[in-house]
Amino acid sequence: MIRLESISKQNGKQIVFIEASATLQRGEKVGLVGPNGAGKTTLFRMITGEELPDEGQVSIDKGVRIGYFSQDVGDMAGHSPVVEVMDGVGPVSKLAEEMAVLEAAMGDPDQADRMDEIIERYGEVQAKFDELDGYALDGRAREILGGLGFSDEMMAGDVAKLSGGWKMRVALAKILLMRPDAMLLDEPSNHLDIESLIWLENFLKGYDGAILMTSHDREFMNRIVGKIVEIDGGTLTTYSGDYEFYRAQRALADVQQQAQFDRQQAMLAKEIAFIERFKARASHAAQVQSRVKKLDKIDKVEPPRRQQTVRFEFQPAPRSGEDVATLKNVSKRYGSRTIYDALDFQIRRRERWCVMGVNGAGKSTLLKLVAGAAEPDDGTVARGPSVKMGYFAQHAMELLDGEHTVLQSLEDSFPQAGQAPLRALAGCFGFHGDDIEKKCRVLSGGEKARLVMAKMLFDPPNFLVLDEPTNHLDIATKQMLIEALSKYEGAMLFVSHDRHFLAALSNRVLELTADGLHAYGGGYSEYVQRTGHEAPGLRS
Repeated sequence: MIRLESISKQNGKQIVFIEASATLQRGEKVGLVGPNGAGKTTLFRMITGEELPDEGQVSIDKGVRIGYFSQDVGDMAGHSPVVEVMDGVGPVSKLAEEMAVLEAAMGDPDQADRMDEIIERYGEVQAKFDELDGYALDGRAREILGGLGFSDEMMAGDVAKLSGGWKMRVALAKILLMRPDAMLLDEPSNHLDIESLIWLENFLKGYDGAILMTSHDREFMNRIVGKIVEIDGGTLTTYSGDYEFYRAQRALADVQQQAQFDRQQAMLAKEIAFIERFKARASHAAQVQSRVKKLDKIDKVEPPRRQQTVRFEFQPAPRSGEDVATLKNVSKRYGSRTIYDALDFQIRRRERWCVMGVNGAGKSTLLKLVAGAAEPDDGTVARGPSVKMGYFAQHAMELLDGEHTVLQSLEDSFPQAGQAPLRALAGCFGFHGDDIEKKCRVLSGGEKARLVMAKMLFDPPNFLVLDEPTNHLDIATKQMLIEALSKYEGAMLFVSHDRHFLAALSNRVLELTADGLHAYGGGYSEYVQRTGHEAPGLRS
């Protein structure tokens, strides 16, 4: 259906693709993987025709409709999320918008003298809307937006007033409602909570078109794709299977290629040693020339390309007492809305609590209370006297000095550390080479998150409070963080929508529900087994 045939592409001095080929067949669900900057977005843009390859061609079967979801959502303003979503499928949204205007006019006493004209026009528009199956489309748009976390009130509001993350959901809903023959999805799992992720996962599994997607959520990708296309060093390599199968096959291929490389290097060393030893002897001239010609004809085996990974090791944190944080009879209200009423909760040393709950249940509020970023209306919150806390909150990224570079920002926090360890720290969190000289104001959301995380973990606390720490982190950085935190001996309280992160690190679960709090011993995997659902209110 879609074929990339010997494509080559160069952006400035960077060679992105060299005679690379891959195919997307009808109904296939394919994951696109590769390090940051490898060319994933460029590949999407070539398929949609926004960019052209320098050599080779992109072929798309006649009549194939493509829907492309990217992180650049463009302008949205002037109407509701429902109308914006329906706008993606053609004139139906314009009719829905005009109907809403006419309905408002029919209830406006100032337009009484035009009422016959308004009613007549409303009848015409309604008939066209019905002819195009607009009512069913409206229902499907609302169902998709609901699945992505929108309330009825949000669906009826002005899309311009939504945050960037919610606008992303609107843009994604437009593609889902369109149901094209092929979806190109660039990080569709960004900005979604776990409930919306699970809904999207089920939607895409039931979608009968083709999918080519990137995602930093390995569990999400594993459950959807049956094939992986890897971009690495300008080539496209296809693996049959999900992401975990790809990782295993890639590791095996690297081992085999390294062994082949080592064997060839040993053979070459032996041949070169013979040539060097006997090149001056006339009696061996024929043998030397024969071996020189042999070496010239050998196809050289390249060593496997190593994707750059740096491990972060925690320095030992000072030991805390057994009681890390205690909440007694805590109440918290926002206006007339009660979030907590007479809450009792305790965190002890080496406990790792993940907090589960639907939007608005109070997850972030609980973390703020424990961290001291919010005060209870009643009751007490106490931390142990030897507790040294590290708190990761989304707003912390806004506090970075935009005019300072990454290195200067680290030096501001750790003036006595010296450049060498700070550069090593930056490398662990994805700031390599010239990236360390980037000013904070030009960093992406993911880069800012990594910088804040690096600053928090360099001087190790013995109690970590983490509110969505994995947002925007790529799979490799998440895995580095998981491996580092798995050896961490302090206490943790965290919220995350990444199920791999939850399963790897939690040993307690606190579930916030409408009928109160429920604590579970054991981690997230045990919670799923005991409750039969992956998030509150959602059945597996």
